[in-house]
Amino acid sequence: MKKNRAKYYLIPALLCFAAIAAIGYFYFLTTFSVQTGKQYVYVDNDDTADSVYAKLKPLTSRSSLTGFRTLARHFDYEKNVRTGRYAIEPGQKTLDVFRTLRNGRQEPVMLTIPECRTMEQLAARLSTKLMLDSITIAEALTDEDFCENLGYDTCTIASMFVPNTYEVYWNTDLDKFMQRMSTEHDKFWTSERKQKAAALKLSPDEVCTLASIIDEETANNAEKPIIAGMYLNRLKIGMPLQADPTVKFALKDFALKRIYHGHLETDSPYNTYKNIGLPPGPIKVASIKGIDAVLNRVQHNYIYMCAKEDFSGTHNFAATYQEHLKNAARYSKALNERGIE
Repeated sequence: MKKNRAKYYLIPALLCFAAIAAIGYFYFLTTFSVQTGKQYVYVDNDDTADSVYAKLKPLTSRSSLTGFRTLARHFDYEKNVRTGRYAIEPGQKTLDVFRTLRNGRQEPVMLTIPECRTMEQLAARLSTKLMLDSITIAEALTDEDFCENLGYDTCTIASMFVPNTYEVYWNTDLDKFMQRMSTEHDKFWTSERKQKAAALKLSPDEVCTLASIIDEETANNAEKPIIAGMYLNRLKIGMPLQADPTVKFALKDFALKRIYHGHLETDSPYNTYKNIGLPPGPIKVASIKGIDAVLNRVQHNYIYMCAKEDFSGTHNFAATYQEHLKNAARYSKALNERGIE
């Protein structure tokens, strides 16, 4: 009798267990994403559990979302929503997706520092890869106290950024991000680079400032060390740099194709036609090629340069003013013929 009674209870128990297992599998262990490729979910400071569900909804099935919400309620996810950028892989189970978000297991972002002309432009670009908004970044980069804490001022802060690609977390806060950029700057400025800068009697910030001008003068990397040598020759003899890109920066008119005499009268410390020496800081985030062009400048006796009349993006160089006038006349004639004003 006892054996029959045991069988009587065992069979329903097994059926109940099987039903529970089937329900658990259906809701928690089936594939979460209905998409074919890797998907990303961004959870920011304003998100609640409900808004996270809304972000997940287009990526999954109704049953998997129900499973996620059940786990969230059971494990108090509502009180532990963690910001971040989370990857959801094809074939990943609902339980794994929940663990990823609840435990804050982010996938880092590959962030490339762009060669922007202004800090406002840089802030806008950075905000596309970080949880930080562009206004917050821009305000910091134009705040004297904030920049001073990093060892810069609002004119030189651009020299802290080295345009490489870095692995960062999307929800990195502003202070940590800036400290990371400062650390990367220090890594870039090796003892060899610092020694080369010292031999030119320039600080790393001044090298970046000159490099930023050279970057704006040409996209031809092979020519950059020649231009660097020319500008260094001007600095050595106390001649104004007379760099057109600094006038554009002073005017904040980067679309100018031709600089006229009136532009040269612009009253700005960045106008290198009116001021001797380097401007107060970089006129863009200098490229690595530009920086190394300054540090490895070509030594020559050129004092002048003028864009070539073939509009190749390269320049004619001259050691005398008479020779420079001939080069300038050819370029001016080419501009007139093309109707460029």
